[in-house]
Amino acid sequence: MDRQSILKNRWAAYLGATVCSALWGTAFPVIKLGYETLAIESTGSKLLFAGERFSLAGILVFLFGLIIYRKPLVINRKDILPVALLGFVQTTLQYLFAYVGVGLTTATNTSILTGTVSIISVALAAVFFRDTDRLTPLKIIGCIAGLAGIVFVNFKDFSLGTATLLGDFIVLLSAFSGAGGNIITKKIMAGKNPAAVTAYQLFGGGLLLIIIGVILGGRVSYSSFEGIIILIWLSVVSSVSFLLWTALLKYHPVSRITIFTMLVPVFGTLWSWILLGENILNIGNLISLVLIAAGIVLVNQRLPLGEAVEHSETEEGQL
Repeated sequence: MDRQSILKNRWAAYLGATVCSALWGTAFPVIKLGYETLAIESTGSKLLFAGERFSLAGILVFLFGLIIYRKPLVINRKDILPVALLGFVQTTLQYLFAYVGVGLTTATNTSILTGTVSIISVALAAVFFRDTDRLTPLKIIGCIAGLAGIVFVNFKDFSLGTATLLGDFIVLLSAFSGAGGNIITKKIMAGKNPAAVTAYQLFGGGLLLIIIGVILGGRVSYSSFEGIIILIWLSVVSSVSFLLWTALLKYHPVSRITIFTMLVPVFGTLWSWILLGENILNIGNLISLVLIAAGIVLVNQRLPLGEAVEHSETEEGQL
């Protein structure tokens, strides 16, 4: 079975989307460790750190492509603007809003609002892909159940009021940017190599974050081996997860894949327990997981098998 056949398989897509969520979940505690290890405090330094992470991730995908295809990853001239737009929306804007917003609201609010990415993606997919990704009652119920799971696990620390209103709004803009990135990815991927698109969008979006971070006076000093390892790990996570995510969105409806982002906070909690020793063994987390799992199942109900593939891809070098 070739790579395309595996990626087109529904159950392989479920597994791949879960792997992406698990990898993204590691980012929460590892970024926290990175801030402590590298003494990163200002917004400018955080954006610089993020930019270095994503630019390096793009370079890793370039190296991956060179090894797999034995030639450099390239995109056509007509694809430069669409891929640049993807990098700007999915990488630069999403993480710019996220890092600025989290400084103005609570971590709990950020976790809950970030979980709306999947809901926004499902809604936008129904607008942009009416024939293949319709909004059904089951999808609506599934989105509500998934969001309820995220809210449930965080509700004890949730804050609602004018003190966090601006930060909440900015984090919500980050969620819209992430959802917009999913839609753009689906729109532009026909006939394109996911590795090439991922490499260029990560590197370009990360480079812009570096520029913004430097303008804001950010500084990051990698004076310890641990700090370098953290940067490398985060870059590997980004390169692998975004490459796989882009490939899955190419072959499957947006709602089928993006609903799995609701698992990111769950995996973030799990990795916080593993890496930071935080206590997560309580009934609230179990109920949250059940609700999110139910949401994922409901959103993926009654999707015809033929709906998974919109294009017959035979171009050379596609993942």
